[in-house]
Amino acid sequence: MLEKIRNIFKIPELRKKIIFTLSVFVLYRLGGHIPIPGVDAGVLGQFFEQRSNTLFGLYDLFAGGNFSRATIFAQGIMPYISASIILQLLASVVPYFHRLQQQGDEGRKKITQLTRYGTVGIAALQSMGVAAFLQGVQIGSSVVVPNPGIGFYLLTMITLTSGTILIMWMGEQIDERGIGNGISLIIFIGIIDRFPYAFLDEFQLLQQGVRTILMELLLVAVLVLTTAAVVALTQGQRKIPVTYTKRVVGRKMYGGQSTHIPLRVNTAGVMPIIFAQTIMFLPQTVATFLPAGAFQDWLNSAFRYDSYIYMAIYSLLIIFFTYFYTAIAFNPQDVSNNLKKHGGMIPGVKPGKKTAEFLDNILTKITLPGSIFLAFIAIFPTLMSKWTNTGFNLSQFYGGTGLLIVVGVALDTLQQIDSHLLMRHYDGLMKSGRLKGRRRM
Repeated sequence: MLEKIRNIFKIPELRKKIIFTLSVFVLYRLGGHIPIPGVDAGVLGQFFEQRSNTLFGLYDLFAGGNFSRATIFAQGIMPYISASIILQLLASVVPYFHRLQQQGDEGRKKITQLTRYGTVGIAALQSMGVAAFLQGVQIGSSVVVPNPGIGFYLLTMITLTSGTILIMWMGEQIDERGIGNGISLIIFIGIIDRFPYAFLDEFQLLQQGVRTILMELLLVAVLVLTTAAVVALTQGQRKIPVTYTKRVVGRKMYGGQSTHIPLRVNTAGVMPIIFAQTIMFLPQTVATFLPAGAFQDWLNSAFRYDSYIYMAIYSLLIIFFTYFYTAIAFNPQDVSNNLKKHGGMIPGVKPGKKTAEFLDNILTKITLPGSIFLAFIAIFPTLMSKWTNTGFNLSQFYGGTGLLIVVGVALDTLQQIDSHLLMRHYDGLMKSGRLKGRRRM
């Protein structure tokens, strides 16, 4: 493995890409320590400690902890993600956006430009809401904004919108000049930033005698096994064989080869958990603004993250959204039409409508176990925290949104590094042994 890591830095182009990506990470983390003017971050931190399992906590996860610290990157990349999701949903119902998706590079450039405009608009609207939220937060006699008013509104809107645009620009620079998916890597860095603190908490518990070495080793083993299971879920796919008929175009013959359509077990990725979390956090978020009483107490107890009622409803929502988002992300009819257009067919299945029905049937079957496992991974951190009294900082890495994002982004980045290594005839990071094209002399 050390030899493979040295090989990475032997390739000038790959070395420059990795150094550039790491430099952007450093700038992002530095920006995450510049506070919004006129905000008492200490009071805001106390507020978030009391509400870590509400919608604010989910938002802070994607902002890399910047929201709870009230930095210039407090909105994180969420406005960009929201704009991307909105355009993706519009593409399934509005013909104009659907045509853009099918226009190749030109269509993608137009969608990217629309996503940027949407990001600016959403960031401006959200920053207005953040300013109003910060002015209303109070812990006892302490307030987050000592000098509220229209000046604070305007300053916060300009600061946060500019911060979001800067993060979006950083992500695009990584896409262009770095390695990996820029936006995903920025979210990835924000999540793993909490990992050292989680292990520091466990080390302190070990020193205090609350944990034993055997217990810590068991927790690490479970963490490794859970991560391996998430990797298997992310990589799992059903390969549908496809053959192409031979056809003559001019003086050349095309087709005749065999390939496959990879249907992923988890086509929806992390989106079902995000949608389900957003809905499940709403009751407790609303409860924070209600007057004290029996109804507020019931909401808080019934929708606590460690309530079995909460976990049951949460799991059902994840299963539902897995099918919902899979239907949006993968259209069997489009795949069938493309196969028919290029002379491809699935052996034993008639082209056209029968092929679409076949793909839809297979996708429905493999999505069921994928959605159930996704639901289990989502509630597993809560179960670990409940059964082992593991702190929240560590238990969140046993599954859920954070682990799925970390695994998905890490695998994607490793695959890109692998492609550079293999092109230069080095062994990749993800596979050991000799390359298939090499022979022993």
